[in-house]
Amino acid sequence: MADSSRLSFQSATTANKLAENSTITLDNKVDPDSFLVLFDQGDPANPKNWSVAKKWYLTAAAGLLVLNATFSSSAPSMLLPTFMEEFSVSEEVATLTVSLFVCGYCVGPLLWGPLSEQYGRRPIFIISFFIYMCFQIGCALSQNITSMLIFRFLGGTFAAAPLANSGALISDIWDAKQRGTALAVFTVAPFAGPGVGPVVSGYLVLAGVSWRWLFWILTIFASPAGVCWLQIIFTMPETYSPVLLAKRAKEIRKRTGDDKYHAATELQRITLSQRIENILARPFKVLFTEPMMIAITLYMSFVYGCIYLLFEAYPVVFTEGHNLNAGVSGLVFLPLPIGGFLAVATYILFFNPSYERKAQECAPNPVPPEFRLRVAMVSAPFLVISFFWFAWTSFPSVSIWAPMLSGGLLGWSICLIFLALINYIIDAYLAVAASALAIVTVVRSLFGAGFPLFATQMYDRLGPEWASSLLGFIALLMMPIPFVLSRYASYKDLLYHVGLTLKRYGATLRFKSKYAPSGPPPSSSPA
Repeated sequence: MADSSRLSFQSATTANKLAENSTITLDNKVDPDSFLVLFDQGDPANPKNWSVAKKWYLTAAAGLLVLNATFSSSAPSMLLPTFMEEFSVSEEVATLTVSLFVCGYCVGPLLWGPLSEQYGRRPIFIISFFIYMCFQIGCALSQNITSMLIFRFLGGTFAAAPLANSGALISDIWDAKQRGTALAVFTVAPFAGPGVGPVVSGYLVLAGVSWRWLFWILTIFASPAGVCWLQIIFTMPETYSPVLLAKRAKEIRKRTGDDKYHAATELQRITLSQRIENILARPFKVLFTEPMMIAITLYMSFVYGCIYLLFEAYPVVFTEGHNLNAGVSGLVFLPLPIGGFLAVATYILFFNPSYERKAQECAPNPVPPEFRLRVAMVSAPFLVISFFWFAWTSFPSVSIWAPMLSGGLLGWSICLIFLALINYIIDAYLAVAASALAIVTVVRSLFGAGFPLFATQMYDRLGPEWASSLLGFIALLMMPIPFVLSRYASYKDLLYHVGLTLKRYGATLRFKSKYAPSGPPPSSSPA
């Protein structure tokens, strides 16, 4: 019987061939399990063999789902004074309308990532987005702050499905060589959404319409009468290969009457308790048993928290310092997504060609995941620069364009850092990519929810200059993480000799991983 971990990565034969032949061939070799259902070479049912146009459509569709979720997270940020007046609450309580939605991202991925690996991507998208839409209606009809906060938290929990699974969907349909460009385009969405949200809510305030209109807009965006849910129902097929193979095996058994045909996942006989453990515990196992995941998650979480911190910091600098109205104050967030678009162009024009050349050099072997970290090594120093740029141009006497343009560099560097580290996680943890991305989403969402709660007090007490400088110093401390992972990663050194000179190269730690499918570490640095 074939090894189950190997089977999960095999591709396999068509249903017709399975019915006609007693053996299954893969790379001209006879598989020892003649009844194992696999994809054929070039099988059109294999998502990786779909047309380029279809793959790009699904990439854009996944990005739109993430844009919806992240747009909703930041949209109420310019309505906080309205909530304070309407419900007679403090600024901290009003800020919870943003923070609790992001807190939902902490709960949702623990369910949606592993569940998608059990039941497929499509049913999770359909169910979660419909319920998310219902909670937007609940927010629009809320009569008090308590009900709104509850609906915001629950809405964030169900909106987290695309954050956990869209990256996994992209890994389902693109091979490693092409995935970088696809993820580059996709990665804009998590940063465009938070940047666009304050613009919409700011001009709603300026227009003098009810705050409830914001949630009706979010409902229309997500609803069956709007865009995203219809898109999922009618245009997004299942992409997870193990689920597709299990469905094919079932069809073959029904057609042939032979119960011996089976998919690799059907060989796994697990109890309900084991299934629950896989769903809830696997993301934490991936995090806490993998030192490199701890480092990556910490870095991405700090960066992500800073994005949501800006929703409190920008009003201090621009609304109070430069006396901007609510509408124009929302516009100052636009350099963030613009920087994200420039990051995509940078990746496609400069970094991706380098990766393609590396893929040709390494063929037929895959490119070591550490090569992905070069993008973060280039962009990490610019993240530090952007914080200090924003800090020391935030005086009211300095032109508004100076601190505002720092947001462009901030968005550019953040997008590239995320792109590099997400690619690295997918390449290194391909078999459990959804669970790995899920736990990263959970932890970074804790930072995203927590940072806005202390941002206003920090900026009031330290002043915009030193508060932003503090973020710059923390970013400076974290800047070596991609360099260390790329060049030094002895498993035992990281666990038992932190702070000492590390002696071995980055692939060593990955090779020690129980989850990363890889060969022995190369004799020289992969970077």
